[in-house]
Amino acid sequence: MSSLQRGTNDILLKRQIEALLFIGTDGVSVQEISLATGQSTSAVKTALSGMCAAYGSEHGMEIVELGGKWFMTTASDLSKTVDKFHSVDASEHVRLTRASLETLAVIAYSQPVTRSEIEAIRGVRCDRVIDTLLNYGLVRIAGRRKSTGSPLLYRTTTKFLEIFGLGGISDLPTISEIEDLRRNSEQQEKNDTVQVDAASGSEGQPENETE
Repeated sequence: MSSLQRGTNDILLKRQIEALLFIGTDGVSVQEISLATGQSTSAVKTALSGMCAAYGSEHGMEIVELGGKWFMTTASDLSKTVDKFHSVDASEHVRLTRASLETLAVIAYSQPVTRSEIEAIRGVRCDRVIDTLLNYGLVRIAGRRKSTGSPLLYRTTTKFLEIFGLGGISDLPTISEIEDLRRNSEQQEKNDTVQVDAASGSEGQPENETE
């Protein structure tokens, strides 16, 4: 075998090992790599040794052996970077309470709208909820109303449209459509209750039944 062909085979083996380590979430043994690649265990060990050295100095990943199996993991010296990413990623996940959803709905259907107008519709104070929606980037300040006190106006944002899969505010369901959905949901719940009652009734009366 020529040196060129040997070098090509070595590169192929390392690529194969890399692919196996990437998909082998529970680790991959030398024997498993050998069977999958058709290469000897000694060739696999040599390739792994070279990959460990290369990954350790040039990549954000490293190849390690644990309990007789090989794994591809993030480099240990980059743990702070990974932790920071997880913190940022977690902050991007929007978790809304019922109060936040109700307030967001009022803003979406009434925008531009002031805080006092939102509170008049909901019947409760909404300053903290609005702050939460602003922090999530779902709502933005859209100027001031030209009236006594010049109260701030609120509108929904592009992020709101993206999260709820809307092409624009015009894609929001109408109030009548929402009412139809609510009525259909209530009717379905009634039908489900009737079916459950009928099914339990067919099994006879429960013991110790009281009026």
